[in-house]
Amino acid sequence: MNERPSLTELTAFMAVVRHASFRAASDELAMSPSTLSHMMRSLEERMGLRLFNRTTRSVAPTEAGARLFSSLTPVLSELDLALSDVNSFRDRPSGKLRISASEAAAGLLLNRVVPAFLDRYPEMHLDIVTDGRLIDIVSEGFDAGVRLAESVPQAMVAVPLSREMKFLAVASPAYLHAHGEPRTPDDLAKHRCVRFRLPSGKMYRWEFERHGQQLRVDVAGQITLDHVRSMVDAAIKGLGIAYVTSDAAQPAIDQGLLVPILLDWVPTFAGHCLYFPSHRLVPAGLRVFVDLIKELR
Repeated sequence: MNERPSLTELTAFMAVVRHASFRAASDELAMSPSTLSHMMRSLEERMGLRLFNRTTRSVAPTEAGARLFSSLTPVLSELDLALSDVNSFRDRPSGKLRISASEAAAGLLLNRVVPAFLDRYPEMHLDIVTDGRLIDIVSEGFDAGVRLAESVPQAMVAVPLSREMKFLAVASPAYLHAHGEPRTPDDLAKHRCVRFRLPSGKMYRWEFERHGQQLRVDVAGQITLDHVRSMVDAAIKGLGIAYVTSDAAQPAIDQGLLVPILLDWVPTFAGHCLYFPSHRLVPAGLRVFVDLIKELR
C-alpha cells in the first residue's frame, strides 16, 4: 500500500458496511452511488485487498473487510469523541448524536425530549435507530442507548428517562362481550391472546403479580406479533387479549376502544433509562441531551 487511506475513504467504507448497500450509504454521505463505488474500488486497489463481495443486489464485507471494520469502529468512535469534546468550547454544540432505542423508547424520546432538544440546539442532528435487540452500542457506533432500566448493561451510566411503568392486559369491549372477562391469569388459558415474539425469537411469557405472588403465563393465541403498536391494533380489532405497556394502551383506553382487565394483578417495572459508557469522554451533544432529560424529568 503506497498511500494511507484518507479519513473520507474510511468513513465511506464504514458507511457501506453498516448499510450493506452502496445506495443507502451514498444517501448518508451525500454522494452518488457510482462515485462511492469508484472510491471503494480505488481503496481496494491501493490497499491490495478485496474488501467487499459484490452482487447485483447486495454488498457485504469480505473477511478482510470485516476485520478492518471491526478495528476501525473504536478508532473512529474515539476520533468523534475527541472532536465532540473540543466542540464543547463552542457557544452551541453541533454535530450528530446517534441513539439506539427500542420502539417504545423512541416514542418516549420523540414525545418528551426531542422537540425541546432540537429547538434549543438547532445545529445538532439526531439519528435515532430503533431495534428490538439489545446491542453493544460501542461496537455499533452509537453515542447512547435507551432501554428499560432492567436491561441496561453493566459499566454504563444510566440516566432515568421515565417513571415506573405498568403492563396491562387489554381487550376490546366487543371481545369481552363475546368471550367474557378473565378474573385471574389462569383464566387466560380459555381465551385468545395476542402473543409477543421477543427479538431473540422466544415467546414472551406474560408476568403478573398480586400480594407478593408472581405468575408467568405462557399464553396461547392465533396471532403472534413483534411490535407493540401492532398488538394494540390487534386488540382493538377484537383479535384477542394483548399485554402491553400502559403508555402504549392508554390512548385506546381513553377512547373506549380497549378495556384494561386483571387490574388486581398489574405488575410495576422500572422505567426507561438513557445510558452510555462510563469509561469514555462524553460528547458535548450527549452532555446537553442528558442535561435536558434531567431538566424535563
